[in-house]
Amino acid sequence: MPLVTLEKIRTDLTTLLKSDQELKSVEVYADTLEEALADAAVQLDCKVINLDYEVLERGFNGFLGMGKKPWTIRAYQNITSVTKIAKAKESELLTEEEIAAVEENPNRDGVYYVHHFGANIMLKVLIPVGDGAPVDVNAVIADVHRSDTLSADDNKIKQLVKTGTEERYEIVGTYNHDSSNDAIFVIEIAEDEMQATVTISAPMMGGSDISADQIKKALKTQGVCAGISDEKIDAVVDKPTYDKPMVVAEAIRPVDGRDAYIEFNFETDRSKLRAKESETGQVNFKELNLVQNVVQGQPLAVKILPEKGKNGQTIFARYLEAADGKDINMPIGRNVEVAPDGRTIIASCNGQVFYVNGKINVEPVMEVDGVNIKTGNINFLGKVVCHGNVEDGYGVTASGNIEVMGSVGACHLKSDGDIIVTQGIMGRDEGTITCGGTLWAKFIQNTKIEAGNSVVVSDLIMNCDISAQRKIALHGKKAQITGGKLFATELISAKNIGSTGGGAETELSVGFDPKAKHRLEDLQAQQTSNVKELEDIEMNIATLESLQKARRTLPKDKEDTLMNFYKRRDEILLQNDDLNSEIGEIQSHLRELKAVGKVCASGTVYAGVKVYVRDEKEEVHADTKSVTFFYEDGFVRRGKYEEPDISDVRDPEGFA
Repeated sequence: MPLVTLEKIRTDLTTLLKSDQELKSVEVYADTLEEALADAAVQLDCKVINLDYEVLERGFNGFLGMGKKPWTIRAYQNITSVTKIAKAKESELLTEEEIAAVEENPNRDGVYYVHHFGANIMLKVLIPVGDGAPVDVNAVIADVHRSDTLSADDNKIKQLVKTGTEERYEIVGTYNHDSSNDAIFVIEIAEDEMQATVTISAPMMGGSDISADQIKKALKTQGVCAGISDEKIDAVVDKPTYDKPMVVAEAIRPVDGRDAYIEFNFETDRSKLRAKESETGQVNFKELNLVQNVVQGQPLAVKILPEKGKNGQTIFARYLEAADGKDINMPIGRNVEVAPDGRTIIASCNGQVFYVNGKINVEPVMEVDGVNIKTGNINFLGKVVCHGNVEDGYGVTASGNIEVMGSVGACHLKSDGDIIVTQGIMGRDEGTITCGGTLWAKFIQNTKIEAGNSVVVSDLIMNCDISAQRKIALHGKKAQITGGKLFATELISAKNIGSTGGGAETELSVGFDPKAKHRLEDLQAQQTSNVKELEDIEMNIATLESLQKARRTLPKDKEDTLMNFYKRRDEILLQNDDLNSEIGEIQSHLRELKAVGKVCASGTVYAGVKVYVRDEKEEVHADTKSVTFFYEDGFVRRGKYEEPDISDVRDPEGFA
């Protein structure tokens, strides 16, 4: 056995002394030991379980009320809890459980409720939490002592204010009860059985309040057996809002399961892709970052399975069925496959990934020296890189990007992605270009263009018919628009617009969706045609039906004709329903279009230029410098030139 040294004894005594100094004690007396401990816990601000105590004088209940003697104890926190608190203070660190306890019990003032149930005066007290203010005992006593109060136990009230009633009502007195002045209440059941409410009329002096038991009994009497909320009923009893319905029971509403969905591992919105910049801020044409490359076996997307619905029930316990989540098909496109787990879509070859028309595709890249007599027209499902020119009369169709290192002549280019032309485009009034994304070029002449995103040009747009869903931006040193019709939803910007003397007619339109507007016009034309055809069919049907009624039967050929009219009428009616639905959607889209559109010119807008903003026309009658055209209060207004934000359509290196 090791020898106990004097130093060890001195250390142990020091520790014990420090612990003893941390101890705090109180002397309390009460009618019972339990009440004495509860009072001590309040004074020492701890739980009863953390108390140690010694009995200074045992209590006695007396005999027939005589000789009654209270308990007297000295209570103090036990050494374990004191040590724990001291360590927490020293380290200023709480355990996760203690942090959770603090978060669940924020500071809250004490509250009390005084109500009259039957012939009794009842009190409910919730003691404060944290740094909350305690209940004012004098206020409680004042509320209890009404003009109709017969008796009240003030000592018990004081004790309950200290200890609380643990969410219960305790009897603290009696009053002169007049049942004719009692509060009355009505239970109302919603027609759909989803909710029950109680409406209470306030009691008069001497009348009883409505208790929780009364409400629960009335609910059960009316057949309510599910969704009864003790919490809501207690709130109604504690703080009733008279003459207004208050919810006391609610159905368990069914929760439909979540539909299956696809979680993508790549960016499906190509407008969010940004070109890679060098340290100097320049954009490298060879690193546009517009292509998302993948390797064979790489996970591209995962299907998250549908969830089952959670059924519910009405307050009468009638079953409410929830819908299970709907499953979806895997968006399997070209060069992708499903992994063995049945949920993960992976690439089956190296290439670039697209999400087009609801399908995931991986496309390799096709490279050619030029598009000419040697290659013929190119129709390719992927990216096409042309290292030379696309010559007159030839075309390129690609599901990915098209990159042309040379120039483009009177050609037809069509791409679901972006089109990048290092040099210029000279369409000679025959060339057409359609791209789902953005078109970049140094200059464009005499070409018809449709862009799903934007058109970005460095030097010149001349005599072109261009439609862009977002922006048409020129920002080179020349940046000139001369002649032609240009449409863009958000912005048209250049240095100079028009020409000296107005020789070339230049028309710019912004602030609407040109693609949607053209589609709307086509749909409305089809609708008009259908209406006219339907009128003719109805007239023919009426004639044949009259003939049938007069003759009772029709010849076989006329009967077949009548049947064909019926069939065609049904087809037109069904088609018109689809047309009306799509027309409504497009009209709503056009009304809600946020981009009102602007036309910006840092240099000169020459006389003769026509500007349309949201179908409102403004014709420039005199040369105007440094100007922005915008829409306001139903008119096209002019303001100072505003530098447009084209950071999202910055062009490759070499186009400045």
